[in-house]
Amino acid sequence: MTAGRPLPAPLPAPIASVPDNPCLSCGACCASFRVDFSCEELQSRGGSVPDGLAVELSDHTARMRGSDHQPPRCAALVGQVGLRASCGIHEWRPGPCREFALLAPLGRGDEACTRARARHGLAALG
Repeated sequence: MTAGRPLPAPLPAPIASVPDNPCLSCGACCASFRVDFSCEELQSRGGSVPDGLAVELSDHTARMRGSDHQPPRCAALVGQVGLRASCGIHEWRPGPCREFALLAPLGRGDEACTRARARHGLAALG
């Protein structure tokens, strides 16, 4: 429950249902990029992203806490990059995170996934 309101129902979370999903031991994307998204995705505005994990930059744009630090590390990232890491709010994550490297759970990263993994000394996915 958040501020007297229940959390929204979780959305489907395919990341955990893919056998040998490399994303579950990676986390490089969450520790490489700034994550900006529409304020409409915040729980207080009817979305699913917990307000406490984001900073409102303007009336229209929010950012995941920690993703603008140097080095970046999203406040929702749990675990150690490259060993065992995952998103603590995977079911409620913002749009940019949902759209990032859509085939990575199947072992096929894109250019941004490859860059993020390289920053942390990890090999590119197939």
